[in-house]
Amino acid sequence: MEELLTQTEFVWPMILNAAKALAVLIVGWIVAGTIGGMVRRKVNSTPHIDPTLGNFLASMVKWAILAMVIVAVLGIFGIEATSVVAVLGAASLAIGLALQGTLSDLAAGVMIVIFRPYKLGQYVDIGGTAGTVQEVNLFTTELVTPDNVQIIVPNGQAWGSIIINYSAHDTRRVDLVFGIDYGDNADAAMKIILDTAQADGRVLSDPEPWVRVTNLGDSSVDLTARLWCNAADYWDLKFMLTQKVKEAFDAQGISIPYPHAVEIQKAG
Repeated sequence: MEELLTQTEFVWPMILNAAKALAVLIVGWIVAGTIGGMVRRKVNSTPHIDPTLGNFLASMVKWAILAMVIVAVLGIFGIEATSVVAVLGAASLAIGLALQGTLSDLAAGVMIVIFRPYKLGQYVDIGGTAGTVQEVNLFTTELVTPDNVQIIVPNGQAWGSIIINYSAHDTRRVDLVFGIDYGDNADAAMKIILDTAQADGRVLSDPEPWVRVTNLGDSSVDLTARLWCNAADYWDLKFMLTQKVKEAFDAQGISIPYPHAVEIQKAG
């Protein structure tokens, strides 16, 4: 009987402590998410502050609160914060080696926020992986591809790779190449391309649209058009002008040749 009472006296406090720890974890997780969201909204609603910074700060605040929650949970089980710090200090080398990739991602995340090679909503290519920047947090950058596929890139890998930012500038140049038959009038074809481009209000007048003969191919004379537009109009303009020029060529009798294969047979 005494043994049962002793076990009960030992187990019951453990159950209570576990319940308290669980409650603190749940409440702490909710509070961390709530405060992180408040920081994100506050920073993002402040003029002249990049939304990328808001997401990054929100992530830092969330993880800082969760760290304090973990310390509080350890305190419930009688583990003092000073003891935890001492243990972590003694094991700092092992922890550093084990988490060197994570720490590298964290440091790279700070560098990305400071130097801002890309921002939220921009279309970028990071080491051969392209997509629109959806989120930048402490450890990763989230991209979304045009076909709505999520890609998670570790910040360390992003910072150490070649970054191509297609949205960094307000305008972009559209390069279009059209091949015409050697028997067609190149000047007439270039005028058709130029007129078609200038008829589209998305083509900027400065810099001035440019059309030239750029190559004499095996089966075609290649004409290159270089046009400038707002970055947001790039793809729609590129596709639409390709179609409109083809239709204008058909209407004006300009042919677009294609490679021909000649079969030679030896007699007898």
